[in-house]
Amino acid sequence: MTPDQSLDLISPMQAMAREAGVLLMDYFRQHVKIEYKGDVDLVTVADRKSEALILERIRKQFPTHDVMGEEGTRIETGSDYKWYVDPLDGTTNFAHGYPVFCVSLAVERRGQRIAGVIYDPTRDEMFAAELGSGARLNGEAIHVSATANLGECLIATGFPSQKRHKNPNIYFYHQLTLRTHGVRRAGSAALDLCNVAAGRFDGFWEFNLNPWDTAAGVLIAEEAGGKVTDFSGGAFQIASRETLASNGLVHHALLHEFKEIFAGRGLDPLASPVTYAKDRKF
Repeated sequence: MTPDQSLDLISPMQAMAREAGVLLMDYFRQHVKIEYKGDVDLVTVADRKSEALILERIRKQFPTHDVMGEEGTRIETGSDYKWYVDPLDGTTNFAHGYPVFCVSLAVERRGQRIAGVIYDPTRDEMFAAELGSGARLNGEAIHVSATANLGECLIATGFPSQKRHKNPNIYFYHQLTLRTHGVRRAGSAALDLCNVAAGRFDGFWEFNLNPWDTAAGVLIAEEAGGKVTDFSGGAFQIASRETLASNGLVHHALLHEFKEIFAGRGLDPLASPVTYAKDRKF
């Protein structure tokens, strides 16, 4: 795939993402009703309307392409091209009126991701990348940070909406917050990956993400000079369920921390709330 060919995708992808973003902001101002896809997994009318709009545009402009959307769209014909659509990444934020959410679109050709856009309508920030041509924010080139010391990093993570009691991420959060400038949990994996690409975060990790969560963001982070692997340092796979992204300079250090945490070595104990309560002064 040449840059010129992928540019034929980037422009319409940005137009779709921006149009969907306008739709989302209209619903955001209305404080729409919260619904549930499961016990705790939220969905709103905005998610469904955004995906329907994007699907309509894809089918009109790229009728032979396959599509996988978060809200259930599945078009599998064996096409060389496949779209990954997250019509509203950060639904819980959106539903509670917290302005951190986005539209995420990616296209792969024969299994290789070649184009991705992520649009944050609350800040009017359009992130875009095409394979081999770098990453951009509102048309300007972006690059990952130059921080080489883990202790000087600001990193990000996310927690699952389902089966949180079975997810060990609280241990990773605790250990890494002690070894960095801090860990942020904003609630949108796609935007977290973009913030790694833009040098705002030095790293990001999350368990059990879906293909539509990561397809665009991983490409944008990599094209900005970042590195993305699984938690053992293996190649990132769209269905791997393990996402570790960094500026590349601190990747080895992060992998070392992950290895130690998985092995249960050197874990700092969590502070006791009982002890804290006894020492409280009023």
